Amino acid sequence: MGEFWPVGDALAYLAGDWRVERAVRDLASGAEGHFTGTTVFEPMEASGPGPMEGSPPGPTKNTGPGPTKNTGPGPTKNTGPGPTENTGLRHHESGTFLWQGTSRPAERTLWFLPGRGPGTADVRFSDGRPFHDLDLTSGRYVADHPCSADLYRGEFTVLDEHRWRTVWRVAGPAKDLVLTTDYTRENTDHHNPEDVGYLRED
Repeated sequence: MGEFWPVGDALAYLAGDWRVERAVRDLASGAEGHFTGTTVFEPMEASGPGPMEGSPPGPTKNTGPGPTKNTGPGPTKNTGPGPTENTGLRHHESGTFLWQGTSRPAERTLWFLPGRGPGTADVRFSDGRPFHDLDLTSGRYVADHPCSADLYRGEFTVLDEHRWRTVWRVAGPAKDLVLTTDYTRENTDHHNPEDVGYLRED
């Protein structure tokens, strides 16, 4: 088995429930945090979701880095283009974020829409604004997202049919962070690799 696990259908691979463990390091201060929770990728309704709050995986306002509601740039109302067919996935993450000895609830919502091919996706904030593209056909992908003067650079790695990882490096005048997230599939007995179009043949 190679280092990466190629995926033929990104949305089919991601669909379902995942356990989430995220380590957050502030490289400027040396502070560290940890998020534990779940991520659910579920089909979007044909009419598209209503107004929701969304954010990139980054620092939170006045509370240290980590996922929470409404920390992304721009409006939070549903002003952007949304899906009109039941072909995308709604990604909802929720759990507990521990930062400098303080725990608090945290959550975020994203859209994963069909990309230019089966192994790809168009990732958007829940108000329709573009976040980044995603291509899992090789099992590894690097995506960029500029946010004001800061740059979010995410490396996506598929480890096998039930595990994948993201490493976001956030650098700029406002942030200097590394966020490493491990996803492990729940209910593996009900997920058939043949149903999601894996490219791997060995």
